[in-house]
Amino acid sequence: MFNLLSGATGLTASYITLAVYLAAMATIAIIFRRKSASVSDFLLANRGVGGWLTAFAYGATYFSAVVFIGYAGKFGSSWGLAAIWIGIGNAVFGTFVAWKVLARRTRAMSQNLDAKTMADFFAKRYGSPKLKLLVSIVIFVFLVPYSSSVYQGLAHIFNLVFGLDFIWAIVILAVISALYLFFGGYFASSISDLFQGIIMLVGVAVMIFTLLGNSNVNWESGLAALNSDPKFALIPAAGTDLISSPLFNVIIMVLLTSFGIWALPQSIHKFYAIKNTSAIKQGTVISTVFSLIVGGGAYFTGSLISRFTFEGNLASDQLIPAMLKQALPAALLGLIVILLLSASISTLSALSLTSASTVSVDFVKGFVKKDANEKHVSVLMRVLCIVFVLISAVLAYLQIDAIVTMMSLSWGVLAGCFIGPYVLGLYSKKITKAAVWTSIVASLVITLTLVIVFGIKYPASGLSGIGAVLKGGIGKSPLIGVISMAFSMIITPTVSFFTKEPNGNTVALAFKGIKSRGAVVGGGSGTLPVEIPCVSDLPPEAVC
Repeated sequence: MFNLLSGATGLTASYITLAVYLAAMATIAIIFRRKSASVSDFLLANRGVGGWLTAFAYGATYFSAVVFIGYAGKFGSSWGLAAIWIGIGNAVFGTFVAWKVLARRTRAMSQNLDAKTMADFFAKRYGSPKLKLLVSIVIFVFLVPYSSSVYQGLAHIFNLVFGLDFIWAIVILAVISALYLFFGGYFASSISDLFQGIIMLVGVAVMIFTLLGNSNVNWESGLAALNSDPKFALIPAAGTDLISSPLFNVIIMVLLTSFGIWALPQSIHKFYAIKNTSAIKQGTVISTVFSLIVGGGAYFTGSLISRFTFEGNLASDQLIPAMLKQALPAALLGLIVILLLSASISTLSALSLTSASTVSVDFVKGFVKKDANEKHVSVLMRVLCIVFVLISAVLAYLQIDAIVTMMSLSWGVLAGCFIGPYVLGLYSKKITKAAVWTSIVASLVITLTLVIVFGIKYPASGLSGIGAVLKGGIGKSPLIGVISMAFSMIITPTVSFFTKEPNGNTVALAFKGIKSRGAVVGGGSGTLPVEIPCVSDLPPEAVC
């Protein structure tokens, strides 16, 4: 293990930086606690969040320590400069195109339907209350291990930097994320995301310039040496084996991480709460720049790993800490740790809010106690935020292998289940509830099947039986996720073509005021329109 900070001065500076960060988070929670009285306030900030806040909330939720430590370390060490394409893809497709395609229609349609969560959206959009239960279960089952893995990774970093026991590190992290969620809800979370996003931008810039100035990298000569090596060049090698070639795997990672975000409930939630069309235009630009700097910077940092030498055989998630230890001054590492903390706490708060709302609004209010009033649901949601944090923290402490397996698949599973019904449902009136059920259930079956297939074909070294199946399967989880997403986008319109058309009143309400330039959305013979979406900010009946 690595002691990231050497000397009392560096350690003291890190503790001071951490204390300032914690104080800022607590202050935000206290100041904005009164802006979350109702369920709509707590969950959506009364649909009045501006462009800057939404943009930083989207970006800060997108990138966590998993990207900086896990993905950047693994893919940067394996592919060198080619890993930067993942960050570029995240900025272009995962942010700019996502905002252009999804933001306006999501805001308008969720407001038409008075939908507060993704499960609520599916139930009202397709006129199927039972869909709410299915979507709620899928979200909760796969977000808990995702959240747990983030806690676990951050706890290891805290243990290395501050010397805290693993359990106490998890406790501190859980308290931070639970505090401002319980008191402030989504608005406080958005304010903190702005604060944390600024830290991320500054931290990434400082980290990159410091690394480039290190003698091991040496600016132009070091980058030129990387690019001249076929293994680490900016254009990845095609390879002889398609499944194992760098070019193929870079493309798969771009597809998974850039288009998977289109259907993740914790990210799509940002569009529910944005204020108006002007805020969407502003947020599109800001979030794209943010993603390019933070995402591109993370993978660029990982690409520099090959310029350093390390003692011992390190795991991929140990490479970035080891490199930073060599290259950065001790006092500066405190800022980088807060960068990683900021990136992850924003993600954890989004995951907690999504899961708590799924249980309280979708499950309890939707099925268990339908007559529950706003006050009771609001209190329940706050409590469940804490419960979700506790469950994730306990699972992180236990470090159960099954949780790690589910986390590795969670992004692809959620995107595969929801991307077809969600994205196509924003544009076409022909999508049916039968198609939605098919996409969700079939994507789960396909994921399990592919885990087994890849586990047998590419067994993990030293493992046999179910262990080889699981480890082999999750080793190919990006490809599994992309296959699942592609299947959802194909099966959704296909099943819709052969099944009963949706209820006209339900569709009319969902698409009220939503038109495309030149044609009403969903018109014609069932084909999806390609016109640029046009949504009015004024009355729903207003013509664009």
